[in-house]
Parts: sequence; C-alpha cells; structure tokens
Amino acid sequence: MRPGEPDAVLLWPDTFTNHFDPRIARAAVEVLERAGFAVAVPSELLCCGLTWISTGQLGVAKKRLRSTVVALRRWIEAGTLVVGLEPSCTAVFRSDAAELLPEDEDVTRLRERFVTLAEALLHHAPRPWQPQRLDRAAIVQAHCHQHAVLGFDADLEAMRRAGIDARRLDAGCCGLAGNFGFEAGHYDVSMACTEQALLPAVRAADPDTLVLADGFSCRVQIEQGGTGRRALHLAEALCSAGHSTEGARR
Repeated sequence: MRPGEPDAVLLWPDTFTNHFDPRIARAAVEVLERAGFAVAVPSELLCCGLTWISTGQLGVAKKRLRSTVVALRRWIEAGTLVVGLEPSCTAVFRSDAAELLPEDEDVTRLRERFVTLAEALLHHAPRPWQPQRLDRAAIVQAHCHQHAVLGFDADLEAMRRAGIDARRLDAGCCGLAGNFGFEAGHYDVSMACTEQALLPAVRAADPDTLVLADGFSCRVQIEQGGTGRRALHLAEALCSAGHSTEGARR
C-alpha cells in the first residue's frame, strides 16, 4: 500500500503492543478493515521515545523522534491517518513531541493526524461505523494519558455502539505508572495505589463482565495483581463482537 491511497491508515507499532501484546494489533487491523480502512504497518522498527522522555533523557528522545519522523515522512506528507493503540505512546505524538520539537512542521502535521482507535472509527471511517453488538457488561480502567491528554469520550461511544455496558472505574492511576512500579523501592507504593480501588473492583466483578484497559501498565497490574483476570484492549473487545462471544469471555 502506498501513502495517499483512499481510506488508508497507518497503524502505529508501539513497542508494548509489538513485542508483548501483538494480538491487540491483529485485532485492531481486523476492526479497522471491517470499518472500511486499508491498513498499513511500517516495515521498520520505530519508537516514539517514551522510554527516554519518562526517564528525563530528553536529548535522546528528540533524536529518536527525529528519526521516526523521517521514517514516516512519506505518510505524513500524504496526510495519512495514524492510529495509536497504546495511550502513553499516542500521547507522545499528541503532546510531548510537539513540545520537544516545536519548530518541526512534520511533527505538527503528525500530531494533527494521530488518533486513537475509537477516534478513527467514529470520526474518520469511510462509511458510518456501526459494529456488531457484543452485548456485554464491562468495567473499564482509563489510562492516565487518556485522562490527561487524549480524552475518553470517543472510547465510551465506541463501547456504546458495540453494545458494551461500560462502567468506568473511578480508580485513578493503576499504580504501575510506566516504569515507576518496576523500580526498586516503589513496589509497596505501587501496590498500595492499585489496591485502593482498581484491583478490588476487578476481583469483585462478575466473571462474565469484561475487564477493559487500553494501557499496557494497567493490564500488567490487573493480570499480576492476583485478580485471576486478563484485561482486554478495546480493539480485542470490538474484534470479538464479530466472532463467537465465547472468545471474549476472559
């Protein structure tokens, strides 16, 4: 597929999805294609620079972002929509990149064309998007970058159209907070944070209720926090609506 082709979108291969949860990317491709998009994925390994931003290595982050923009230039110049799956990485292109490289016109253009999966489906699909209905209840953990940068209204509307009766948890941060919970001395704080609301809510949820969390950190905290549950990304939930509902019972 070439940049500029009708209804083309570029799926951003963030490190978390690409290396830890590739099933999410496969689900997103299926959902986008059902909606009428022609989906492309960059052939080279790319990075948004989040690791360096979150650890204060801004010079390295700028260098990484510049090389990424060069690799995406033909897509940027064609005005191709770029779809992000991991909220923290998507937020880099919607906020941090423009702050780090304010004079870079390609970064500005990329910011304007970088969207979430729900935004792509609701606002940019070639035809009005109406998914098959899943008709399931769900508890939903919003990622911190969805709270702070991206917004969450489009996600809730996408769930509504898919027949997902969503209860958004008032749980705040999951406690893992990127690399924070992995660092020496932070484990107790991380677990105290997540035990305030998130993990108790997941443990108390009916087994037939979906647990949704787009953030990699949030899913790790849920899965490794003794809940016995695996949280799904929105892409996985929407994808399962087109198949047997048994496939979504996690």
